[in-house]
Amino acid sequence: RTGSLILMAQLKVTQIKSTIGNKRPARESVRSLGLKKIHQTVVVEDTPSNRGYVNTAAHLLSVETIEGA
Repeated sequence: RTGSLILMAQLKVTQIKSTIGNKRPARESVRSLGLKKIHQTVVVEDTPSNRGYVNTAAHLLSVETIEGA
């Protein structure tokens, strides 16, 4: 619709562990979320693809949901 505003939830993702020694899919998922360093935080849209990245590397990340930001 024209003029409608859809507020999507967002995810605040923080890398809490190193990707060194982890399998390639986990490393690539962290990188795809835009994270490069430990304790770096990014805010991404809550989409199925981003949820998949988070689930693949859940042991390396801390995730918070931001409603309607």
